[in-house]
Amino acid sequence: MYSLEICAGAGGQALGLELAGFEHVGLVEIEPPACDTLRLNRPKWNILEGDLRNFSGKDYKGIDLLAGGVPCPPFSKAGKQLGEEDERDLFPEAIRLVGEIRPKAILLENVRGMLDSVFDEYRKQIIDSLTKLGYTAEWRLLNASDFGVSQLRPRVIFVAIRNDLAINYRWPQPHENRPPTVGEVLYDLMSERGWKIAHRWKDWANDIAPTIVGGSKKHGGPDLGPTRAKRAWASLGVDGKGIADEAPEDKFIGLPRLTNRMVARIQGFPDDWLFSGKKTAQYRQIGNAFPPPVAQAVGLEIMKCLMENTRSNIRKAHG
Repeated sequence: MYSLEICAGAGGQALGLELAGFEHVGLVEIEPPACDTLRLNRPKWNILEGDLRNFSGKDYKGIDLLAGGVPCPPFSKAGKQLGEEDERDLFPEAIRLVGEIRPKAILLENVRGMLDSVFDEYRKQIIDSLTKLGYTAEWRLLNASDFGVSQLRPRVIFVAIRNDLAINYRWPQPHENRPPTVGEVLYDLMSERGWKIAHRWKDWANDIAPTIVGGSKKHGGPDLGPTRAKRAWASLGVDGKGIADEAPEDKFIGLPRLTNRMVARIQGFPDDWLFSGKKTAQYRQIGNAFPPPVAQAVGLEIMKCLMENTRSNIRKAHG
């Protein structure tokens, strides 16, 4: 099964889909640091650096999956929620590509704000556009914590399947076990420089994280979000006002800050996934990523749906 990804960012969704069994034929991304991250981790991937508005999908007709995480600021509660009036809204480009490519399946993700009532008509327009192109489409809110990720991180997932295949699609079911706490996930990283009270901090950080906030080029920097998020982090024994270069030293007193590697682990990235660019650029890539475990869970269900159709055709061909 082959996938084309748009707005690929640092590769969270791409990694998850790779783990689900998809092979990427191309990844479109405009930000140079994110493109460098993709090349750094997967030198053989076909990274298409440039503006999605200038990208043609005609060379990818009939591909199995068109996936992506179109920019979220137009729909984020942290912004003005301008939606289709925001110059960063790329849903129209995604729909254009669906028309050019006619993939078997489509997977797009965005922020929870996309489900706000102010966007009811816009979501309907997107559904109607895909219906006219021959797809069965649905929006669904999934929490990353239901799929083993140690933060709540609600994300709006849009899946559309070609009408003749859609009967086989099922949404992924939440895991039965709770995800590990922040303390359990980060203890080894927090203690790697010999911090003497790291074990106490592990017991303090006894819940999952609030949603990681990556910010945008216009707003946000290398910190863990607005005031409410910082308070939530403080309740877990974390200073959310910035990102540290390294773990606390042995005699450190106070609330430690997370490093980019710690944030990446909370997002569900493996430790061997490297990030390119300066600290702020790295943090934005990490904070805006689609957690790989969630992408994998949805990707597996799309894979099952498409494979079941393949098996059905084989059975028909053999009588």
